[in-house]
Amino acid sequence: MSKTVLIVDDDPTQRRLLQAVVEKSGFSTLQADNGDTALEIALGPDSEKVNVMLLDLVMPGRDGMETLADLQTKRPDLPVIVLTGKGSIEAVVKAMKSGARDFIVKPASPERIIVSIRNALEMKTLVKEVTRLKKTSEGSLQFNDLIGNAGSMRTVVAMGERGAKANIPILITGESGVGKEVIARAIQGASERTGKPFITVNCGAIPENLVESILFGHEKGSFTGANSKHLGKFQEAHTGTLFLDEIGELPLDMQVKLLRVLQEGEVDPIGSKRPTPVDVRIISATNRDLQESVNEGRFREDLYYRLNVFPIAVPPLRERREDIPALTDHFIKRFNAQERLSISGAERETIEMLQNYEWKGNVRQLENSIFRAMILSDGHMLKPHDFPQISGMNPVMTNESKSDLDGLISSEVSDDAVHDNAVSVLDREGHLRTLEDIERDLIQFAIENYSGHMSEVARRLGIGRSTLYRKVREHALDVDNVRTA
Repeated sequence: MSKTVLIVDDDPTQRRLLQAVVEKSGFSTLQADNGDTALEIALGPDSEKVNVMLLDLVMPGRDGMETLADLQTKRPDLPVIVLTGKGSIEAVVKAMKSGARDFIVKPASPERIIVSIRNALEMKTLVKEVTRLKKTSEGSLQFNDLIGNAGSMRTVVAMGERGAKANIPILITGESGVGKEVIARAIQGASERTGKPFITVNCGAIPENLVESILFGHEKGSFTGANSKHLGKFQEAHTGTLFLDEIGELPLDMQVKLLRVLQEGEVDPIGSKRPTPVDVRIISATNRDLQESVNEGRFREDLYYRLNVFPIAVPPLRERREDIPALTDHFIKRFNAQERLSISGAERETIEMLQNYEWKGNVRQLENSIFRAMILSDGHMLKPHDFPQISGMNPVMTNESKSDLDGLISSEVSDDAVHDNAVSVLDREGHLRTLEDIERDLIQFAIENYSGHMSEVARRLGIGRSTLYRKVREHALDVDNVRTA
């Protein structure tokens, strides 16, 4: 989805010129001929459609400075770029103090305007991402920070907000990658424990002989290697929340001790002479069917009922496909900020392709796929071929990449450029093949392409004939028709 620029100028000729410049660079535009109309658009029901404003300072009625002041009070997140024909130092300072992100003196080159717009959007993205990361680290993430508005997710949010009000154990279920930890963090953020410690433990990733020490702690000298006192995760989470991920992987003997902590509100560190009281809110999560684990004797029934007081089931991504455009946009913004990329968005056919995919790895798989596509992309918009593992198309390679491979590796740029027997860099799942496999196929292709003329093959590959013969032997290639000429 392209970003929208609101152009505010009383001169219709200036508006048309700016519209042409902005739309040529792939942005959408809205227009206003005065400050009042600009505020109606920027603060109205469709205000979220406006991503940046180009604002002329000198206008009849409500001028640019007044408009800028109102925006800073009511919508400070909207980046505003001020335009004026008078570039005095006093005007620049006043506009920047009032909240303008940039100041452009008319007439300005198209390049200057577009760079300013992109910088403003990038800064907005960075501010949002920093705010989100800050909330996550401080334990104050809110449900309104979650991405997506599908009906099934609205149910999850409603359940989460209700569960947050009471200090009861919550069990979050769902497939791997659906975002169970994000839901857990939002529950804490909506509870009275917001801003308190949020400690995560992956029960399936702890070595079995260290589970007790990591969860409940130990005293110095309580066992070989215990050189100092260690606070367990329960004590670290005191007054806050302990998130027990993959709770179904917890060993049976530790399930007994966990049950006691939940019942008594105190932990027994290894080697301690007395228990330690803890005030912890427990949120657990699993991608397993815990009831089935109970039936099979792999999970204690009493612990199951203790944890499953308030269950929340998070739907897989395939059941909330309408959230994929918003998630895609979010991940693009995040990776633009983190990796200093400049991807504007995804084309409509790309979004449709992503919505039609099954996403067995759910949101985590979508996130990783978008990151990979952004690295592969050579343009400002993500195209289907940037997702080779989904579209089945090889990514388009740049001319520099083609020259590096001497034109012998298939790039699928055009039908004429693809040879029937060209060597592919990627496997059928869209992953890079090993160098050894590519080398073997490349040499075989060259031998067939030059009818077994080994001198020509060696010359084309840029290696000596003795090296070529050695590699033929190493790869056990078929050279029945080899000519030595």
